[in-house]
Amino acid sequence: MSHFKHTPISELPAIYDALQQTFESGIARPLAWRRHQLYQLARMAKENRDAFGAAIHADLGKPVMELMLAEIGPIVERSLKSAEQLEEWAKPEKVEVQEEWQKGWGAVRYKTPKGVVLLISPWNAPMILSLQALIGAIAAGCPAVIKPSEISANYAQLLSELLPKYLDQSAYRVVNGGVEETTRLLELKWAHIFYIGNSAVARIIATAAAKHLIPVTLELGGKNPVFIDERTDLKIVAKRILQGRCTNAGQVCVSPDYLLVPRGAQDALVEAFREAYDEFFPNGSIGSDSYGRIINQRHFDRLQDLLARTKGTIAVGGKLDAATLGIEPTVIKDVEDGDSLLEGEIFGPFLPIVPVDGLDAAIKFVNSRPHPLVLYAFTQDPAVKQALIDRTRSGNLIFNDTVQQLAVNEIPLVGMGESGYGYQIMKHTFETFSHFRSSVDIPFEEEKFFAPRYPPFTPENVNLLASSWMNMEIPADPETSNGSAH
Repeated sequence: MSHFKHTPISELPAIYDALQQTFESGIARPLAWRRHQLYQLARMAKENRDAFGAAIHADLGKPVMELMLAEIGPIVERSLKSAEQLEEWAKPEKVEVQEEWQKGWGAVRYKTPKGVVLLISPWNAPMILSLQALIGAIAAGCPAVIKPSEISANYAQLLSELLPKYLDQSAYRVVNGGVEETTRLLELKWAHIFYIGNSAVARIIATAAAKHLIPVTLELGGKNPVFIDERTDLKIVAKRILQGRCTNAGQVCVSPDYLLVPRGAQDALVEAFREAYDEFFPNGSIGSDSYGRIINQRHFDRLQDLLARTKGTIAVGGKLDAATLGIEPTVIKDVEDGDSLLEGEIFGPFLPIVPVDGLDAAIKFVNSRPHPLVLYAFTQDPAVKQALIDRTRSGNLIFNDTVQQLAVNEIPLVGMGESGYGYQIMKHTFETFSHFRSSVDIPFEEEKFFAPRYPPFTPENVNLLASSWMNMEIPADPETSNGSAH
């Protein structure tokens, strides 16, 4: 594999200017051109799947299954499906107006490209999280700079070498580097910045964007809770949670982070996890071809420290191998508020169990913390589901599985508060990079109706124009029929 090469900082303004010129020229606007670039992106992923797989495996040790289903495959699929649906997404939307006198104005919303955008992606799922945003930018007609994480250096370098062979270099460029390169990029005036990562860096990016009033999409992860109804099949629950937590060794923004379970069900749940672990990894997880590793020594040390400081009891797993940066999927029971495992997003293969006194206590626990990217719940009870819908807040709410929601192309991934803001995946990413431009075309033939609006203003004309709302009846409100004014 090639050595990681930083893009010279001195070249960044020229790259930016070149992309701006491309946008102003209109090259990226025709749908046929966008469709071709999407086909080329799919072709790049498919023709170089082995090279991408080797690079990502070298960075993260990801199993082949995860590489095919969660990194490479979705890029091929979503590029082609975006190309297929492009005309439908991009066509102007005729707006049905309610007022009869406005119906001849041709109200419409045009979906126009915002301009040159900046895509900053993380290391944990380097291909899907860098190119998924690019799919939306291409579909919307926006030239883009892709800034992959320097931590997943093998992938970043490969992308910088392959992308120019498939996509138009006048519209799409990869910038490699670290903090200095990113800082310089943030000084430029982009049409939109799309960032996936942690909240500390997100604040830096949002602050930099505010100087130019740049719109920003932030997808930040967070501590994703899982509520488990004790009446649910705990064996299926354990398998689905463990599989979700094992994905990329827990280094996934939508990974289940901690479990809220009624106290009386904790031991049965632990036993179900033990059975699931033995079924998944009969010869142990560390070194298994079906399980990844931690990205680097710094993150390994961070996770080791969290486990060393927990006051909970390790019930399943717990082994660490510094030589390979391997950490077993580890279930920790009897974890209480204030524990090290509840300090921040774990981003590793630990599953702390927090015993609670029922649904109300679980909801109170979730609501006392920053809004998560995902709230998971395992229950078959419609009343429990409705309580979670009505009484909690999160970017997404997923019932009876974990992580699998990412396979659904039609629903957006979205954060809330501390877990970010803005929408992505397929059409939602297209709309993120599109400006919805409202338009009407008012016929001159209707000029005779506009005479009352022109000066000099008279009481008769004021009354005429105000009559549209002055004559509106306000219906009786059943909520205030008892005489209450509030």
